[in-house]
Amino acid sequence: MHFVDECEIFVIAGDGGNGAVAFRREKYIPFGGPWGGDGGCGGDVVFVADSALSTLYDLKHQRTVRAERGRHGEGRDCHGRAGADRELKVPLGTLVHDAQTKSPLGELVRQGQRLVVARGGIGGRGNKRFATSTDRAPRKSEPGKPGEQLQLRLELRVMADVGLLGFPNVGKSTLLRAVSRAHPKVADYPFTTLVPHLGVVSVGDSNRGLGKSFVLADIPGVIEGASEGAGLGYRFLRHLERTRVLLHLVTTSPDPLRSPLGDYRAVRAELERFNPDMKLRTEIVAMSQADLPEVRDAYESARDELAKEGIELRLVSAATREGIDELLWELVGALAI
Repeated sequence: MHFVDECEIFVIAGDGGNGAVAFRREKYIPFGGPWGGDGGCGGDVVFVADSALSTLYDLKHQRTVRAERGRHGEGRDCHGRAGADRELKVPLGTLVHDAQTKSPLGELVRQGQRLVVARGGIGGRGNKRFATSTDRAPRKSEPGKPGEQLQLRLELRVMADVGLLGFPNVGKSTLLRAVSRAHPKVADYPFTTLVPHLGVVSVGDSNRGLGKSFVLADIPGVIEGASEGAGLGYRFLRHLERTRVLLHLVTTSPDPLRSPLGDYRAVRAELERFNPDMKLRTEIVAMSQADLPEVRDAYESARDELAKEGIELRLVSAATREGIDELLWELVGALAI
């Protein structure tokens, strides 16, 4: 299934049913009073959060969604049946906006959470409701109210505790594979990761109740200009906004114009340009691929350069698991779990 993290959809709630005009006409009751029932209310359009979903793909091609209209009222004081709600399942982390006004309507972050995005119209009153002491045989009723209609924009931001970020090919996907059961694609070319991947990381002995776990998100690589659309653009930067801790990976590069410190500064600049609040997020920085000789040789110099910026640089290798356990426990401490 394709990963889709944004889409637009037009929702139409059900119209209310019309009230009825009717009179009681039975044997021995030739002049019975008004007997028209009310119309039923229209159904709502409701989004429901479902943890089993991870993409908005199912809604991508649904241009219009309608809820059921309410039934009309009938004689014998029979009220119309209310229209059924139209429920649409969405993944956790979905934000809903009014596409016209850009105003947020709500977000769904808990399993089973419900958000009514369009309310059905109220059913009209039958003529029985209009009877008075001076008008005992009213011949008027109300039409049902129309349901709400909205053009909505849905945006998905993945739900994770820790977000992996860094330039393409710094080892983010390899690290995620090494510490969880997630299986993102790993290859030696830029933008191997084209969609966010989530993995559950377990630390310690869970069988004895001493273990901890958290969700780690592998975000597609960030390059200079990403906040303005370069590379894969800013599309995936928003997935870091829900994370509580950032794990920033740097490493060496054959490009002589790049360095671990330069890469770190470039990614941080793009992140803060996209959302200035991200600079307040707890961050841990690690130099990956320590199993490569050129990385190990460059580590001390990179560590000293970053130390001048007030940043402690760890050295890790997903291939040999060097420094991995210590890094995971540090993440647990940062998450305070």
